[in-house]
Amino acid sequence: MIRFYNTLSGEIEVFEPLRPGEVRLYTCGPTVYDYAHIGNFRAYIFEDLLKRFLLYSGYKVFHVMNITDVDDKTIRNSQALGLSLNEYTQKYIEAFFEDIKTLNILPADVYPRATEHIPEMVNLIKILLDKGYAYEKDGSIYYSIARFPGYGKLAKIKPEELKIGARIEADEYEKERAHDFALWKKRKEGEPYWETELGPGRPGWHIECSAMSMKYLGETFDIHCGGIDNIFPHHENEIAQSEAATGKPFVRYWLHCHHLIVEGEKMSKSRGNFYTLRDLLARGVDPLALRFLLLSTHYRKTLNFTFEALDQAAASLDRLRDFQLELESRTFPEGENQEITRIIETATEEFREGLSDDLNISTALSAVFSLVKKVNVQLQQGKVKIKDALALKKWLQEIDGVLAVLPPPPKELPAEIMEKIKLREKARQEKNYALADRIRQELLEQGIILEDTREGTRWKIISRKKQSQS
Repeated sequence: MIRFYNTLSGEIEVFEPLRPGEVRLYTCGPTVYDYAHIGNFRAYIFEDLLKRFLLYSGYKVFHVMNITDVDDKTIRNSQALGLSLNEYTQKYIEAFFEDIKTLNILPADVYPRATEHIPEMVNLIKILLDKGYAYEKDGSIYYSIARFPGYGKLAKIKPEELKIGARIEADEYEKERAHDFALWKKRKEGEPYWETELGPGRPGWHIECSAMSMKYLGETFDIHCGGIDNIFPHHENEIAQSEAATGKPFVRYWLHCHHLIVEGEKMSKSRGNFYTLRDLLARGVDPLALRFLLLSTHYRKTLNFTFEALDQAAASLDRLRDFQLELESRTFPEGENQEITRIIETATEEFREGLSDDLNISTALSAVFSLVKKVNVQLQQGKVKIKDALALKKWLQEIDGVLAVLPPPPKELPAEIMEKIKLREKARQEKNYALADRIRQELLEQGIILEDTREGTRWKIISRKKQSQS
C-alpha cells in the first residue's frame, strides 16, 4: 500500500490511481531562460524517484513534463540579446536534456512546448469566456478568481486574502495576495505574438500547463508535482482554470518538494552560492554523487546543499560501488547460503515499505546500507556462494532501478589499459617494483585503481572525487 502526502487535502492518503495499474503523471518542467540550477534538479530528481518507484511497484507510468518556452523571462532575455524567442530558448532546451541524461533522470513520455500548443490554450480560454469565468479588459483576457468558489483550496488561502477585481499581467507575482490573472496578453511592440481568434497576443504562463496537461493526460489525472513555490499562484491558478472549464476535479494527488538552500542560505547569484549542474561538473563533482545527495533528503524537508554533504554522499556512493565491484569481480564457490536469502528478503521489504510511506528515502537507504554491511561480513568469512552472488547482483540492479546512482558495472577496459595492467603484473613477477608502482600511479591518474589479491590483480573505476584524494 503506497501512501503520499497530498497538498490538496493536507493529509497522508493511500494512493489509488484512476485506472488500476496505470499512473498519469504531470511534472512542471523548465522555463528555458537559463541553465537549470541545482534547486531545479532537486525537484526533478524527487519526481524521478517517484516515477521510478511507481515503475518498481509494477505500475505503468505515462509522464508528461512541460517546457515553458514563452513567458516574461524568456521574452526579456531573448530581446536583450537580439535573438528570436526560438533561437534563444533552443540552447537551453538542449542543455536541459543533456543535464537530465547526466543525472540519470528518466525521460518523460511527452515534452510539450508552450509555443507548440497555442491552439489548445486559445480553445481553453474561449471555454472560460463562454462560461463567465474570464473577461476581456484593454485587449487582454483575465481570469476572475471571484467567480470560482474553490479558489485558494490548494494554497489554503482565506477569502479575506483575495483581492477581488485586482488584475495583474505578470506571469509571477507576490505570493501574499491573489489577483485576477492574465490568460491572454494583448500584443506588445517588439514581443512575439500569435494571430488567434482572441486577437494578436500570447498566453499567460498559468494557462499553458492546464491546456497541455489535459491534452495528454485527460481532464482528470492522477499526480501533479512541482516545488512548493509552484503551489501559489501557479498550481492554484491551474486548478481554477481547469476545473472551471471542465466541471471535474483536475488532479487527484498534488506532491510538492521543499526548497534547496546552500550552506544554510537561499541560493542566489548575488550571494555567490548559485550553482548549475555545469558549474559543479567543472569543479570535478561526480554527477551521480550529486544525484545521491539530492535524493537522500525527504522531499518535503528543506535540503541544505553543502560541499561537505556532497563529499559524504560521494563516500556513501563509493561504499555501494565497492560492494558492486566485490560481487562482479570475486570468484564464488558453488552453493547457496540461506542467511543471504533472508538478508535480501528483509532489505527488500524495508526498502519497499520505506518508499511506500510517502517516499521515505531515509528508511529505504538504511535498508540498502544495512544489507551491504551484513553481506560484507559474510564476504569476509567466505560464506557467499555463487547463487547468493547472483541474487545479490539482481537485487542491486533492481534497487538501483529506483535510485539510479550506480554506473553500469564495467565489463572490460580499453585494450591499451589492459596492456598496462599486464605489463605491471609482469613487472611485479620480475620484482621490478619501481616500474610496477609507476604503472599503478599512471592508471590511478586515469581513474583506475588496482588491487592485488590472492586471486590476482583486480581493477575498478573510481569517482573523480576519490581519485583526487588518492
